[in-house]
Amino acid sequence: MSYVALYRKARPSVFDDVKGQDHIVTTLKNQVMAGRIQHAYLFCGTRGTGKTSIAKIMAKVVNCENPINGNPCNECASCRQIAAGNSMNVIEIDAASNNGVDNIREIVEEVRYRPTQGKYKVYIIDEVHMLSQGAFNALLKTLEEPPSYVVFILATTEVGKIPVTILSRCQRYDFHRIDAATLVSRMRELVQKEGVEAEERALQFVARSADGSMRDALSLLDQCIAFYMGEKITYEKALKALGAVDTDVFASLTASIIQGDAGAAVLTFAQMMERGREAGQFVSDYIWYLRNLLMVQTQEEAMDLVDAPAEQILKMRNLAGSVAPEIIMRYIRVLSELQNNMRFATNRRVLVEIAFIRLCRPQMERTEDSVRDRIRMLEDKLEEIEMNGLMAAPPDPYSYPLVAEEEEKTETAPPPNAAPEDLEKVVAIWPQVLESLESGLLRGMLKDVPPEYKADGNDTKLYLRLKNFGTKAMDHKKENVHNIETVIEKKIGKHVDVVLLGVDDKEDGLYKITVSKNKNVDDILAHSIAMEVEVTDEDWE
Repeated sequence: MSYVALYRKARPSVFDDVKGQDHIVTTLKNQVMAGRIQHAYLFCGTRGTGKTSIAKIMAKVVNCENPINGNPCNECASCRQIAAGNSMNVIEIDAASNNGVDNIREIVEEVRYRPTQGKYKVYIIDEVHMLSQGAFNALLKTLEEPPSYVVFILATTEVGKIPVTILSRCQRYDFHRIDAATLVSRMRELVQKEGVEAEERALQFVARSADGSMRDALSLLDQCIAFYMGEKITYEKALKALGAVDTDVFASLTASIIQGDAGAAVLTFAQMMERGREAGQFVSDYIWYLRNLLMVQTQEEAMDLVDAPAEQILKMRNLAGSVAPEIIMRYIRVLSELQNNMRFATNRRVLVEIAFIRLCRPQMERTEDSVRDRIRMLEDKLEEIEMNGLMAAPPDPYSYPLVAEEEEKTETAPPPNAAPEDLEKVVAIWPQVLESLESGLLRGMLKDVPPEYKADGNDTKLYLRLKNFGTKAMDHKKENVHNIETVIEKKIGKHVDVVLLGVDDKEDGLYKITVSKNKNVDDILAHSIAMEVEVTDEDWE
């Protein structure tokens, strides 16, 4: 006997076996037990949610000789014939390939004749939205007033394409996507029956990949079992068998895009292609990851919206904190446009690589969200400058004469320490000291900070008390002090110990150094911005 696919083998035979559609199962069972069978049903919902399975169970139970609590017995002749597909009372029609007026007219003609066995003739029309307008019109009258022994069950994945005149004549049931926990529970039951060992994480991954479809979940599970026949199904094996990408790869890719590292982003994608991943599926999965990232960022309770373990949600929340929601929406928009373009492209990989470069280079676009992304990148760079200062440009190797490796370097003697009277010289040239500092951030922090000293003649240290906005300089205190001392040595030829004080640091006995009045007036005016010197008319006399 030929092999039967897992989703066909596991198809429910009674209402109680249906998973994830309790609101529909309960209603139909109550109708059967109360004898309130409707003449036309419309089952709406995404693929693999149980529309056809429930339609076949309904066809069995309305003709069952011994129903049990609204379920078919599956033992009588009628139930066995319907299960085997040999019953003359159940007619299944695929509207995708039988969508013409003539096909529907045949149904209208057959409706006139009563069933030879059983109580009802059940017509199951799958993908009913594929019928032509003429076919819908031919079905309209019969659907509105069918004979008492006829039941129509229409199934569709696109209810928006069905005419309102048809909708108004049917009792509508909306099938929900099946949650991941239900899918995992069902798959766990089946692998135990099949004698297959599978990790819980692998089953959870298959459930997420199925996107709410029981049929897809079982088909993917069947694929994993066949790929690793006789082996334990692990998470890594499920990834390889289904050609999927781990979420950690998407997290790394997103971090590269946020940082504007186009090379790293393209390299990550290239590595996935080398492992046999399909470009279209990769983009589709990445869009879904970005959607989850957006949900985690904008919702307090993301567990209900993102089907992922708590550990994964925490990682996504940390990543989402580094970028605004508008930027993530820009990523989704660019990749959605890419999906549309990939359907007609011959070299899909190139399109994906170009899209990743666009994500890393928002200056290539002129849209509002790309401008926001450019502003974010500028703010990140400014923050880095505030923390680390401006990086000095690397020296030009061609601007210095080449020196032989054997030539020994001459050691210069350290400059002498400054005397107390030398501190006044430092104050006089303080603006020049500031201008010579390499760090623009440090210059700004010391601009309005007057140097201070102690009255003790033995203390030759120069004290600089930073203000509130200069507290970040304390993070690199040692480096900043060395830079200031080096500039002072170049200016006066002597070493002055510099001490940086924070806002809350206490140091008693400090005095601000002022310039004596016998100094040149031009010098006083030139450097008054850095000294507490008040120039009056008397100074000009």
